[in-house]
Amino acid sequence: MVEGEVELISIVKHFGKVRAVKGISLRINKGEFFFLVGPSGCGKTTTLRMLAGFDIPDAGEIRIRERLVNRVPPEKRNTGMVFQNWALFPHKTVFENVAFGLKMRKVPKAAIGEKVEKALDLICLPGFGDRYPDQLSGGQKQRIALARALVIEPSVLLLDEPLSNLDAKIREQMRLEISSLLKRLNMTAIYVTHDQAEALTMADRIAVMDDGIIRQVGTPVEIYERPADEFVAHFIGDTNTMTGKIMELSESWARIVTEEGVTLTVPSNTDWKIGEQQKVFVRPEKIALHSHPVDTGNRLQGSIKFVTYMGSSIRYHIHVDGGLTLRVDEQNLAQVPTFKVGDSAFLSIVPDCCCCFPLSKMA
Repeated sequence: MVEGEVELISIVKHFGKVRAVKGISLRINKGEFFFLVGPSGCGKTTTLRMLAGFDIPDAGEIRIRERLVNRVPPEKRNTGMVFQNWALFPHKTVFENVAFGLKMRKVPKAAIGEKVEKALDLICLPGFGDRYPDQLSGGQKQRIALARALVIEPSVLLLDEPLSNLDAKIREQMRLEISSLLKRLNMTAIYVTHDQAEALTMADRIAVMDDGIIRQVGTPVEIYERPADEFVAHFIGDTNTMTGKIMELSESWARIVTEEGVTLTVPSNTDWKIGEQQKVFVRPEKIALHSHPVDTGNRLQGSIKFVTYMGSSIRYHIHVDGGLTLRVDEQNLAQVPTFKVGDSAFLSIVPDCCCCFPLSKMA
């Protein structure tokens, strides 16, 4: 194993009769920014707590730099933790908060001062050592919490929804700052969030969790563009869903007719059979909207039922013949929407933008 990697092998965790984590296995590479995402109760925070040493797995192994740490206490794992609520001591100065972990490790006083100043420089808050937490903004508190975790020079940085208490603009700024800083430090980091935007914009790789298991592990592009199953397709991003039957099939493509009578051409799979039921998923931004008929991709026609102005994009709800309603997102390039309610519209969908799963394999 490469130095700095983290490995989870068949990890199981129960809380009473509840099996919170159900035998998950992961390997995180040195310098990788790895995300655990999923809905509340999926097991992602429990997994992070086991990595930190706050919870002990009932089965399986946790290894950090090849060292088995299942029963090693948190303070002896050399992991840094950044909490959702910052967990700063209100009666201590910024300097004292950042220095806390070093003092617990009995680092010499002279070295503590140097390390704390270096950590404050890293997070772009030099000279803030004499301030108290109530004198800081939310973004500054988060940076101090990050500095406190980094100052001990951990093997692995653990972050538990650290940006959830910040407003949208500060959250976006902190995403960029954290990503840039960890890349400069070549720091191995594991980040828990339910915010898919954070995961897609920051992660090197993502593990999508649901009900104590891992549904898919991959890069943001792999997770978004080629979800492994229906759960991932719905949880990461937005999607239109259609159910249909395979009517024609070749080595490279299949023709599916939906329950509403819409015919779609999609990429085929070697396991498919004619007559098999499929669910087809198409992201709203993958559908092109036209004011006239087009000859490319899957061609549909409908009428605009709703128009939602979303700032950077316009969302159209389009009623297609047969009772099917599709959501279409169009980049906002003009000051007003291209179409209005009641307008006719022509849609085109590139076959490769369709993702399909047989109904028999749906979880």
